[in-house]
Amino acid sequence: MTSARRFFSKNKSIIAYSISLALLMFLLKWLELRFVIFDHALEVYIGAIAVIFTVLGIWLALKLTRPKVTTIVVEKQVYINPGEFVLNETAVNELGLSKRELEVLNLMAEGCSNQEIASRLFVSLSTVKTHSSNLFFKLDVKRRTQAIEKAKKICLIP
Repeated sequence: MTSARRFFSKNKSIIAYSISLALLMFLLKWLELRFVIFDHALEVYIGAIAVIFTVLGIWLALKLTRPKVTTIVVEKQVYINPGEFVLNETAVNELGLSKRELEVLNLMAEGCSNQEIASRLFVSLSTVKTHSSNLFFKLDVKRRTQAIEKAKKICLIP
């Protein structure tokens, strides 16, 4: 006990100061609680209800606006031409494709834009667009990728 008594007597001012600070902190927190909860109870309740409804509204909006994603697996046949490419002349004649339209189709398959095709063939951009729309009509497709796929399928391009 003597060591404990010696510790308390040596640190008496520090202990007294810390106890007084703890009591003061308790008093201030009690006054703050009384001010916030008891004097402004209605505002606290209204704020709590507002926070609850805000969180509920955000959750509900996210739940209702989330798109319903469904994954569809599409299996397609891949057409691979083994060996040397041979142009299908009968398909060219049946579709009525011109040499220039075949050139445009080949450049489309290479991934060239309309402007690049026009530069390579030394024609105007509107001429390339005309050839493209004629190709789409003759091949009965709506997009470049569909035209390339169909042309590969019937051996118009390698």
